[in-house]
Amino acid sequence: MTVTAVVFDIGNVLIEWQPERFYDAKIGEAGRREMFAAIDLHGINDEVDRGGDFRELIYAAAETYPDWRDEVRMWHDNWIDMASPAIPRSVRILRKLREVGVPVFALSNFGIQTFEMAEKVYPFLCEFDRRYISGHMAVIKPDAEIYALLESDCGHAPQGLLFADDRIDNINAAAKRGWQTHHFDTPEGWAARLVAEGLLTEEQAQ
Repeated sequence: MTVTAVVFDIGNVLIEWQPERFYDAKIGEAGRREMFAAIDLHGINDEVDRGGDFRELIYAAAETYPDWRDEVRMWHDNWIDMASPAIPRSVRILRKLREVGVPVFALSNFGIQTFEMAEKVYPFLCEFDRRYISGHMAVIKPDAEIYALLESDCGHAPQGLLFADDRIDNINAAAKRGWQTHHFDTPEGWAARLVAEGLLTEEQAQ
């Protein structure tokens, strides 16, 4: 079926999201591995993405693990350093799709407070036609409910949606619902897919 709208994940598609890289730089790879083995920071972040209070959840975890208190608090206090930098070609593609009249949506696991922070640093996050942010929806990918909520609101048939995400579990969940999908690895690969679909010319996808 012809693509009628494009759906972007944000983390590692439009903005790099690399907590491990951040902590490797701060406390060394060995220290980071030890801390992440002791504390499920990604699991705690999932609760933030479901709509939990960002500071409250991270600071509570810091008190639960006093040996790592300062390091855990960095997840809150230095969050924007983990969610950086932007991926320039992906941002250009987002803008070009809108310029040529293709509806563009965001579907992303993001906390309420963290998304507010990201909007201030990355203005392109305000440029989608519609945004489906997990913290406001109280459900995260790859739960089927979040895809169903987008379908019920966006005005497009599932088969007409082309969804780019860096996580294969999120991609598989969308594919089960009939969405067209692209497992994002590089912006070059994403550009090539959009050209192949006839949504952009090669020049537009640069």
